[in-house]
Amino acid sequence: MNLEKVVFGFFIVLAMTLNFGFFIGDITAVEQHNVYELYAAIVVNLIATVLKFGDRTQVGALHLATSLVADLQLIAGAVVWAYAEHATGAIDPSTVASVVSLSGGAFLANVVSAVLLIIETSQLRR
Repeated sequence: MNLEKVVFGFFIVLAMTLNFGFFIGDITAVEQHNVYELYAAIVVNLIATVLKFGDRTQVGALHLATSLVADLQLIAGAVVWAYAEHATGAIDPSTVASVVSLSGGAFLANVVSAVLLIIETSQLRR
């Protein structure tokens, strides 16, 4: 078993599951979306992005692209959340909907990355 591939797969799946955990719930209910889970998803997605830099294959390029999309959307969601909380002092339902929608796009990018990992793994020959 290759430890590098285990760590790589671990962070891809962890990024996807953390993002899903933040995404699931009523889109306008702030109490169903934990800001710390959003930040954990951002950190794990950034770690997964760094792990994808070494691969020079076409599939590796697609992995990196999906990871960059997820990072961009999650960071944009965090910026929207932080701006709303610090500029207005409160998070309204439309702000939560925007953040959750951005998280949903990032979740979709994470799913594509996980599917690419499964396809790549299934094509390996012993």
